Amino acid sequence: MNRLLGLFILTCATGAAGVLFEQSDFRDTAGWSAWSHRPETRPRTFTEALYSRGGPASLAISGDSNPAAYGGWERRIPGIEGGSWYRATAYYRTDAVDAENWQVVSRLDWRRSNGHRAGEVDYVAWSQREGPWTRLTIEVQAPAQTAAVHWQFYLANAPQGTLYWDDVRLESIPAPAPRNVKIATVRRRPSQTKDPVGDFLATVASQVPADADLILLPEGITVVGTGKAYADVVETIPGPTTDRLAKLARERKAYVVAGIYEREGRVLYNTSVLLDRQGQLVGRYRKVYLPEGEVEGGLTPGVGYPVFPTDFGTVGMMICYDVMFPEPAKALAAQGADLILLPIWGGDVTLAKARAIENGIYLVSSGYDYPSHIINPLGEVLSEATKDGTVAVTTLDLERRYPLQYLGNVRTRRLKESRPDIPVSLPGLRR
Repeated sequence: MNRLLGLFILTCATGAAGVLFEQSDFRDTAGWSAWSHRPETRPRTFTEALYSRGGPASLAISGDSNPAAYGGWERRIPGIEGGSWYRATAYYRTDAVDAENWQVVSRLDWRRSNGHRAGEVDYVAWSQREGPWTRLTIEVQAPAQTAAVHWQFYLANAPQGTLYWDDVRLESIPAPAPRNVKIATVRRRPSQTKDPVGDFLATVASQVPADADLILLPEGITVVGTGKAYADVVETIPGPTTDRLAKLARERKAYVVAGIYEREGRVLYNTSVLLDRQGQLVGRYRKVYLPEGEVEGGLTPGVGYPVFPTDFGTVGMMICYDVMFPEPAKALAAQGADLILLPIWGGDVTLAKARAIENGIYLVSSGYDYPSHIINPLGEVLSEATKDGTVAVTTLDLERRYPLQYLGNVRTRRLKESRPDIPVSLPGLRR
C-alpha cells in the first residue's frame, strides 16, 4: 500500500489528538460525494494530479461552461459535539475564477443525529495567500444538538472556472478565552477656548477610569470652540497635538484616538490618529468622505481604509460623514477589524447602527452633535454619554459572537456573499 495513502487511512480511522478529519491525498475519494441542487446545476467534479500541495492529487471542480453551475464535493464528519469549538482549515487554488470571495465556497453545515440542520451554516471565510494557494480558516462553535457536520467544498457560478481543494483539516480546539478591552469614549464640546485640546485632557483626567484600555476623543479636537478655520490649526503628524496625546497615552497606558487636521506639503486632511500605550503613533486615517463645508474649507479627501493592530485586536477608523456611506465600514470589516472607532461632529445614529449590524462589528463614537456611545454588532447601545463633560465606558469581549436567526454569523457571511465583481454604473449617470 502507498505510504501516504496508508497514513491517510490511519489518520481518518484513529485521529490525531484533537483532529476529527484531515486529508491531503485525494486519489482515494471514499466518503466524499458530489453534490448540486439539481442536475442542471451540477458542475464537473474530478481529482487532479497536476495541482497538489501535499499528496499526489487534489479535489477539483469545473464550471464546465455552465453559468448555473453550483456545487462540488462534500463529506459527512461525525463525532461533533454541540457547544464545542472547532477549527476548519482548507487550501484552494483557482483558474479563471473572477470573484473568489463568493465563487469559492467552503461551508460547515451542522447536522443533528436525525440529519436535520442543527443551526445556520458557517462559512470558512478568512483567507491568506500562500504562494499559488490560498488558505481558508475559521474557528467556530458548533450549534447545540450538533452530532455531525457536512463539510462542503463548492464552486459557485463560474462557468469558465476550475477550483482545486487540498489539505483539508477539521480539529477540535479549546473555547477561546475572553478578549476584553475597556473602552472610554468622551462627550465634550469646548466653547470660546484657546486650547480645546487642554479641555479634552482635563475631561479625561477627571472622568476616564484609570484602567481604560482605549480612550476615544471626537473629530477636530484642535478647532472646536476656537472659531478658527481648518487651515489655521493644521499641523504635521507627529506634531504638537500628537505629542500631547502621546503623553496622555503613556501616562494612562492606554490607546488614544482623536481627530485633528493634518498638513502634508500643500495638502490638508481631516485625520484620525491612533497612539499606542507607549505613546507611539500606530497609524492615521484620512477622512475619505468630505461634506461640502470641508471641501470648501480647503481639505482633501483620503484614499484608503487602513486597519491597525493593537494588543487586544484589530481596529479601523472612520470620521463623521463616512458613516453616511456603507463602503468604509464594509472595507474595514472585510480586512478583519474587530471594532470601528468613529470620531464624529454630528450625524445619523440610525446609520451608525446600520453600519454595525450589516458588518457584524462593534462601533464606538465620540461626538459633539452626536452621542458618544458604544454599539454592539446587533446595533444595541451598550453605553452612552449624552451630557457635556461625561464619558461612556464599557468592557467589550471581542471574542463574543452575535449570530442572527436565519443568518448565523453575519460577520463571515457578508465576506462570502458580497459581490464586488458586479460593475456599478457611475453615480448620477442616467441611462
